[in-house]
Order: sequence, then C-alpha cells, then structure tokens
Amino acid sequence: MPERIDKSLWKAAEAAVIEGNVARLEGLFAEHPELAKAATEAYVPKGPAPDYAGGSARAIIVQEHHFQNFEEFTKHFEALKQPHSPTAQFEQAVEAIISGDIDTLQKLLRARPELVRARSARSHHSMLLHYVGANGVEGWRQRTPKNAVEVVEVLLKAGADINSEAGMYGGGSTTLGLVATSIHPWTAGVVEPLMDTLLKHGARMGGPELVNGCHANGRPWAAEFLAARGAPLDLEGAAGVGRLDLVRTYFDEAGALKQSATAAQMHSGFAWACEYGRTDVADFLLSHGMPIDAKIRNHGQTGLHWAAHGAHIELVELLLGKGAPVNVKDPSFDGTPLGWALHGWSEKEPNTSSERYYKVVSFLVRAGGTVDEKWLAGGIEEKLRADPEMLKALGKN
Repeated sequence: MPERIDKSLWKAAEAAVIEGNVARLEGLFAEHPELAKAATEAYVPKGPAPDYAGGSARAIIVQEHHFQNFEEFTKHFEALKQPHSPTAQFEQAVEAIISGDIDTLQKLLRARPELVRARSARSHHSMLLHYVGANGVEGWRQRTPKNAVEVVEVLLKAGADINSEAGMYGGGSTTLGLVATSIHPWTAGVVEPLMDTLLKHGARMGGPELVNGCHANGRPWAAEFLAARGAPLDLEGAAGVGRLDLVRTYFDEAGALKQSATAAQMHSGFAWACEYGRTDVADFLLSHGMPIDAKIRNHGQTGLHWAAHGAHIELVELLLGKGAPVNVKDPSFDGTPLGWALHGWSEKEPNTSSERYYKVVSFLVRAGGTVDEKWLAGGIEEKLRADPEMLKALGKN
C-alpha cells in the first residue's frame, strides 16, 4: 500500500504547485521526503490524484499545469502578470466558469468577445466551454458549480462552438463527452441537466465510443441517459446499459457472433454487465461463448470480481452457480472477489445500506472464498470491527 501523507502537508504542496513556486516545492520535498514517494490526496472527492513520486519540482509543476516544458510555463506565468493580456483574461474567465461567477464571466466576454473562441496555451488547448466538462484539465480546476447550466448558456450565447474539440486524452474531446465521463457534474447534481442542455443546443453524440467511454469511466448513469436519447450502441455499449434486445442482434441463429461485432466487444460488454449488475445480459453472453473465468478489463479481473465489488446479489449467485472461480486473484491488486466485495463495501456512501454486501460476502464465504489479511489493513479493518453484521457474514463471530 502506498504511504499516505498528512493532508495539511499535501495542501501546502498543492498550493506551491498551483502558484508555480519551485523554491517552495523543493523546500517541502527536502523537509518531507515522503512527498516524493507517496500517493497524494485527491484534489476533490473521487477526483484526479497527482503522483509526485520521483519527479523534480519543475517537472511536477510543468506536468500539473499542462505545459510541454518549463520555458513554456514561465512564458505563460509572465503573461499572467499583465492583467489585461489575452492570457490573463482567458484564465480569469476559466476561474469564473469553475466557480459559477456569471457576472464576472459576462463582463469579461463583453470586454473581449474573442475570448469565447480562444484556446488555452496549455497542452490540452481547451476553449472556455471545455472547462465546463471538469475533465482532463488542471486538477484543481476540475470543479462543477451548481449553476453550470447557466454558465453553458452564457458561453453559447456569446458564440461558443458546442462541438469544438480539445486535446486531452489524445485529442477529439468535446464538451459533451467530457461532461458525460467526469465525476464532478454528477457530484454537483447537474450532469443530466448539463447533457440535456448541450444536446438541445446541437451537441453531437458521435459513435459508440461516447457511451463506451462512460462505461470505462464508471459513469453508468451518463451511459443510460445518452443511450435513451439515441446515442449509437455497439455490442459493448448495449451490454453495459442492459439492452439485452440489442445484444441479441449481434449473434446469429447458431449463437455465433455476427461480423458486426467482435470478441473484444463481447469481453468488454461482459465486463460492464458484471460491473453494473446487468444479470440477464451477463447470463446471455455466458451462454454464447463468454468464458466465465476470463480476465477482463485493464486490471485482469474476472466478472465475479466486479459483480462482488458492486454487491450485485443476483449476478453473484448466477456466476457462482455457473462455476466462476471464487479465489482467483487479479494481477494488478492481488485481490480475490471476496476482497473486492469488502473493498466495495468500505467505499460505499456512508448513508447507503450494507445489506447487499452482507449477502454477497456470505455467498462468497459459503462458496469457499477467502481474502488476504493485507486487504483488511487500515480503514477496512477498522470498519469491520465496528460492523458485527459484516463480521458475521465473514464467519468471524
């Protein structure tokens, strides 16, 4: 497990990074060597967590500010010292967007209308509208205000291109795609109104990659919303949103995949079906050639790992009944399905019921499931001691 650092120390390092203060960051590294080897706290809950391990102060600042080199960063910060420069005013507009400061945003756009078509000097080259996506830009700027829909309306009225693309994640990122795959609009409670507004103003959904991207980023609510509004679905996407009717169309009468689908799509679709509890889809795919012990997704876990992590009771029962290996470990985290179930339980929202996890854990234990003690270290172990029902499900009392 990576070493955790004190939150106040992390905040001090974060402030030095945001300010571009090389000397201060170097001093913190010298005084606190753990900063250079520890996993950092996230900027916001479930947000991006930069890793400072092994980097110099300059390299970290360049990386977190999204520049190619320190010379570019220095040039940018020199321009910021001139309050009326295009660079400074663009950055002021960005701050107004992420804080929901409509008055300041409108004032800046009236004074310099070309700002709405300008692009950031940073390597992602985002326009102002892209910052509404709270995704792929500077970590401390990945925030969504409650009035984000109003912010979008202001930008579009000023002439923002709703389908413009930016360079994060390899390029081709649109505001709709960024919103749909970001956690921040969801935590702010505005993801559906934001997507609805963008679609009403002509945002294009493109191909199946939009919904598949939602699945890959753990945003099933966005995938379902977009699919319900006609987003294109391939086999992978249809499986992830639970559209068994569409999944069936990718197989011929003999039960074989048609040319319109691939084995890779079936594997990914099975992964999403297990992660998001699409029991009927998972059952169908298993009956049409999907290996129950297949290592799926990027961490090499099985379907049972994901079903257990999400406490999908019916799906866990189905997989165990079909002979899913109960003690297989994923190669990335070295965890069994039981370990993943306990991890999912420990991460759930505090006000949500644990009943489903109790049942899933008891099913796995009765099937012979085990968990390494290292998985019970830290927070999970403390929560276990405070939860007699989970201890009972584990057979420990």
